[in-house]
Amino acid sequence: MSKQLLETRRDVMKAVTRGFPGGQEAAAAHLGIRPKRLGNQVYETAGCSPLSDAQIHALESVNGTRFLPDYVCALYGGVFVKVPEVGELDNVDLYSRVVRAAAKRGIVDQIIAAALEDGVIEACEAEAIREAHYAYLAARHEEVQATIDLHSAQP
Repeated sequence: MSKQLLETRRDVMKAVTRGFPGGQEAAAAHLGIRPKRLGNQVYETAGCSPLSDAQIHALESVNGTRFLPDYVCALYGGVFVKVPEVGELDNVDLYSRVVRAAAKRGIVDQIIAAALEDGVIEACEAEAIREAHYAYLAARHEEVQATIDLHSAQP
């Protein structure tokens, strides 16, 4: 599964900086700091504070990832869902969201079926089921919100 739930803030910082186009050196340049400083902030060494939420967000805006909001939401037992912008919605977009949500639900069902083949759901299988389910819930929420936004009465 491409979605990765990270367990610590440090894991988030590592994933964001490693996945930055051009690597950690480019990430440091984007933030206007030296690569050594970035490494110290990611690993909280040499007396450096970790990257701020704003710095992580700046990198993720370029990456197209959302590790930080996924991490924070998971701390509270939730799922991050990006709210669609009303201006970009039409029936084709809505249909696309419906298909994506249905596909993600199918993935959940496939993982459950595979896990139940031996009659027992192991811990790693349960985690895979949860991750796929969170992805489905996020897609479904986007679909529902898009439907409401697209078909709401205009003032």
